[in-house]
Amino acid sequence: MPLRALYDLPAPAKLNLFLHVVGRRADGYHLLQSLFVLIDWADKLHFHLRADGQLTRQDNGPALPPDDLCLRAARALQGASGCTLGADICIDKQVPWGAGMGGGSSDAATTLLALNRLWGLNWPRARLLELGLALGADVPFFIGGQNAFVQGIGEQLTPMRVPAATYAVVKPPAALATREIFNHPLMVRDTEPVILLGSLDGTGDDKGISGLPAEWNPDWEDADSFFGQNDLQFPAQDRCPEVAQAARWLEARYGNSRMTGSGSAVFARVEKNMGTADLPLATFPAGELPSGWVGRMCRSLDVHPLAGWAAD
Repeated sequence: MPLRALYDLPAPAKLNLFLHVVGRRADGYHLLQSLFVLIDWADKLHFHLRADGQLTRQDNGPALPPDDLCLRAARALQGASGCTLGADICIDKQVPWGAGMGGGSSDAATTLLALNRLWGLNWPRARLLELGLALGADVPFFIGGQNAFVQGIGEQLTPMRVPAATYAVVKPPAALATREIFNHPLMVRDTEPVILLGSLDGTGDDKGISGLPAEWNPDWEDADSFFGQNDLQFPAQDRCPEVAQAARWLEARYGNSRMTGSGSAVFARVEKNMGTADLPLATFPAGELPSGWVGRMCRSLDVHPLAGWAAD
């Protein structure tokens, strides 16, 4: 019997443990280097098969733009495959938008993976990756299914085994537009590229990443070494003082902080001896966060929950 529906499919968020802007292409796209790590703060998506070819979306939570990345992803797959089937898509939105956590891109990736199965297309991952890149620079990462060293405009993925960690993630009310950050006068576009030397798995056998001043080979127990830098943080803080406030708030509690992506969410690695590192995914205790902020204790994921839904 063909599938009629798929329920409770996760679309996990990501953190950029570092993000360097190393250049700019002639077409205006920025060249990046980053270490992307999946976390267990996730949206949930549901899909019902339609025989009439129509694509609809329902929001179980905050209202999304009428033509969001999910619908665009569904239309792209439908058009590229020639499929005459459709789908009703329902999104339980949990990951805040405008946070730099890749929520919309993750929703699009889960949509491609789900409809590839629901419609019986059985496309390999490589074809989905190509389609995903046309939708957005972060989409290929979520289709790839593994933590990764990311280069280019997001299309060059080198899988990484990153040691498990707990992160405190907070987002103030403000949302930042990526375009505004990349066009900011404080934007740095010439950070010296780091060089991937080998496997970076935290086992002691890794060769690490070469960078400035000599080699960047992070001590996974040292938050300062681990995080590197985010070249977008200074422009974001200038545009939105709440980002700087969130960074100071986390720094005071956990001794480290870093903005993820183009913001406005900020995270801190929580050391195991702090007690909260062993907490399950949860919001912060009532009254602890400033008014209007959202935040969670998140655990990193080794792989995307739907990583096996496309053949390599």
